[in-house]
Amino acid sequence: MAEVIAVSCNSSHGIAKPNVEAIRLIAGHGVEGDAHYGETVQHRSRVAQNPDQPNLRQVHLIHAELLDELAGQGFQVAPGDMGENITTRGVDLLALPEGTELALGDAARVRITGLRNPCKQLNGHAPGLMNAVLDKDTDGTLIRKAGVMAVVLEGGDVRAGDTITVHLPEGEQRALAPV
Repeated sequence: MAEVIAVSCNSSHGIAKPNVEAIRLIAGHGVEGDAHYGETVQHRSRVAQNPDQPNLRQVHLIHAELLDELAGQGFQVAPGDMGENITTRGVDLLALPEGTELALGDAARVRITGLRNPCKQLNGHAPGLMNAVLDKDTDGTLIRKAGVMAVVLEGGDVRAGDTITVHLPEGEQRALAPV
């Protein structure tokens, strides 16, 4: 069963987000009270480039299976430590195509826009963490494992224990690319 195992929010910019009992998703904006909440881009480096671009990174999701993998490599990373709002288990987030919709709990619904491009701030949590969430396939293509980004289609409260239902897009499916 696919489920939410933790939710996290931080009103300040920074890498880690503390776990909370529930987060409220607001359609078209993201996680209420989070530093990345808004219709337009909120990531500081992207705001500097173009503050008017749409916010395709309203919600950050990471699969708990990545945390398990990192623990096997000696890293101590808990839900929220890598800046995600929603930590999932039982859904292969990285394999989902662009445009996949996830129903979270009773009401919330998000659309996956792309892969998170990990940044050097991860090394502030643990030296080498950024490289640990990057890999290469047999062709040498970079694989980003630090989760996916999404926009909020339908608002609602999300909490640990909520179920996740995956709705694949119809028609041609495109692999996720960094956003």
